[in-house]
Amino acid sequence: MEIPPKSPDGSEKSPQSKELVTSNTASTLCISSRSESVWTSTSRSKWDIYHKPVIVVSVGAAVFLFGVVITSLSCLQSKNKKVYKMCGPAFLSLGLMLLVCGLVWIPIIRKKQKQRQKSQFLQSLKSFFCNR
Repeated sequence: MEIPPKSPDGSEKSPQSKELVTSNTASTLCISSRSESVWTSTSRSKWDIYHKPVIVVSVGAAVFLFGVVITSLSCLQSKNKKVYKMCGPAFLSLGLMLLVCGLVWIPIIRKKQKQRQKSQFLQSLKSFFCNR
């Protein structure tokens, strides 16, 4: 049976318990994991809200079109036909996946925006009636 070593200051606490007491990682992680606070009511432009899904849709459409070109080259050219037949469908599927993910992302953001507006409205009503 091992006896845990005493700390230099003479206290009986183990190093793990001191680490747990002094560590703020959980609270820091919780605070930093939220990109937006519910309490901030700064209005953002449409581009700020939708720029990520628009970029994903644009890249997906470009990769999909590149896959269409590569696949059509496999039908037209006899040189490197195997390479075109392998790469074409891969780019088609990757582009289609990005395109669909971006197109699904947009309604999700719209729904979150509506919920946030409702939440802010209900908070303002609550504060109006509670402060009277």
